[in-house]
Amino acid sequence: MIKVLIERHLLDGLEKEYHEASKALLQACMEFPGYISGESLRDLERPNHRIIITHWKSESAWRQWESSERRMQLLGGVAGILASDEKVVLLAPL
Repeated sequence: MIKVLIERHLLDGLEKEYHEASKALLQACMEFPGYISGESLRDLERPNHRIIITHWKSESAWRQWESSERRMQLLGGVAGILASDEKVVLLAPL
């Protein structure tokens, strides 16, 4: 099992739009083979900073989702809301 940490910084005033776009992205992710669970978090000190943590059965399952046409399509709805590119970090247990 791996965890994927995704860090996003939103443009000011677009929190509602982000919520809707990220909700659709997470829902599609949940239906993808290899997805286990996930959560979306908001930074209490920086309201435009979001962290998404997802759990996957394997790195290959994540890579398939990461490069899937569906993710690319939905990520397009999120991209215009971000102040910078998202940062993705893959994590594995020691």
